Amino acid sequence: MREIFNGMPADELGADGWEKPWSGPNGGSCVETKKVDGEHVAIRQSADPSGPTLICTAAAMADFVAGAKNGLADFLL
Repeated sequence: MREIFNGMPADELGADGWEKPWSGPNGGSCVETKKVDGEHVAIRQSADPSGPTLICTAAAMADFVAGAKNGLADFLL
């Protein structure tokens, strides 16, 4: 696999391994995530599977999820 970078086309990360943990009743437009190389998490829009990805470290994703569970993202609701 080539270098992993923020904004890279999602299809360069392969078709396998994408999950839809935040699927909703919005007609199939979902956030999809994929663990990449054990150190990173890729995030993409399912409606654009070849589009750009947001790449973050696994540690940053863990902090984000913990913060959301603790109410730090409630202002988005």
